[in-house]
Amino acid sequence: MATDRYGHFLYEGTEEGAAHLDRAVEALLFFRPEVVTAVGDLLASDPVSPVGQAFAAYLGVLGTEPADAAVARGRFAAYAAGLDRTALPPRERLHTAAAESLLAGDLRRASGILERLALAYPRDALALFVGHQLDFLTGDAVRLRDRVGGALSAWDADDPHRGPLLGMYAFGLEECGHYDRAEEVGAAAVARHPHDVWAVHAVVHTHEMRGRYAEGAAYLEARAGDWSGGNFLAVHTWWHYALFALEAGDTDTALRVYDANLHNESSAGLAMELLDAAALLWRFHLAGLDQAPRWEALADSWTTRADPPFYAFNDVHAVMSYVGAGRPAEAERLIADRQRWLERTGAGDLTNDVMTAEIGLPVCRALVAHAHGDHGTAVDLLWPLRRRFQEFGGSHAQRDAVQKTLLESSLRAGRHDLARALISERTGLRPDSPYNRLSQARLAAALDGGAKESVR
Repeated sequence: MATDRYGHFLYEGTEEGAAHLDRAVEALLFFRPEVVTAVGDLLASDPVSPVGQAFAAYLGVLGTEPADAAVARGRFAAYAAGLDRTALPPRERLHTAAAESLLAGDLRRASGILERLALAYPRDALALFVGHQLDFLTGDAVRLRDRVGGALSAWDADDPHRGPLLGMYAFGLEECGHYDRAEEVGAAAVARHPHDVWAVHAVVHTHEMRGRYAEGAAYLEARAGDWSGGNFLAVHTWWHYALFALEAGDTDTALRVYDANLHNESSAGLAMELLDAAALLWRFHLAGLDQAPRWEALADSWTTRADPPFYAFNDVHAVMSYVGAGRPAEAERLIADRQRWLERTGAGDLTNDVMTAEIGLPVCRALVAHAHGDHGTAVDLLWPLRRRFQEFGGSHAQRDAVQKTLLESSLRAGRHDLARALISERTGLRPDSPYNRLSQARLAAALDGGAKESVR
């Protein structure tokens, strides 16, 4: 009887397939590209393995690449056509149901199924990892923390894979605002496995959220050999390094990192990499720093993809790129396409339907309004959603580009009451942030100017 490294019986599994599964899970936990080859080997060895088929389905969706999801959908449909679900053991039945929900576009339902699976099988690392990533994609910070936190007691202190679970837990703690505890747990995970890029990433977020830019940059520099290549998270971690540089006022370093690592002629053009590039350049845009050639190249990359509706978070960053490149007509076309799609599908309750209708499209329209100098409209669109931005995914650090857009438009529209409140909120969280201090000075100057006008 074949079992995986955690002791789970593998229905329709062989010893050879179990070895491939263990290799695939190991690679997945550490974000190694080898996971793709290992899952392919698993399916070649055990083609009707429910866990293997679910694993392949998960990979097809988690990268937010519509083409990969379409391939995964077709593969899984062919497998499921002759599947007797009643014959499946409980664990395999849940993995199958989660994969089907995920491929159908219901990320929240898939997340809930994986949570039920982890309650019954808390040592199912695949279920924990995929559920954790779905919590990230849907912006569910509390579940991002508690899904893994609720399973940790089932893992022995010396289990080699307890380390990456600690890294996941650290990221959940950080997104819930427990920064000191998150840094402590993340550091423990990195001490176990220095190449655990998700744990490194979690610690980096604790520095970002506390405005500790010099410390964050130094932390990454000291560990560059562990995270800067050979994993799926390298580009995103370079984005964090560039963000630290930009926040500290070192625009030259931020642009060097952008050109070398975020987007250039040899970039893969993956959505998650393009959105990091857009998120960095948008911060330059808000600061009035022209990056026209870089915007043009980035907008071309989004145009080449011609993505169908798939993930609203990606759409927002595509619109940022079109706006930044001075191509608002392309932004408007994307917005019109998504609006037609919602009207055609009836704006159902699948995850991206809701994300697009309630958050994605209003944010996209606000970005276009901002570009046209219609800052009052941008504020009117963003202000009611400012405490809901997490509902279309990403992290606090990523979504801060939208929060900064709201603040910038508030200042430029003369909505001083809103700007004051937003700056006060930000300063309370990051009192040493140069951006916050500059925003406060700009508001003070605007108010002083208004007072002088009234005296005249």
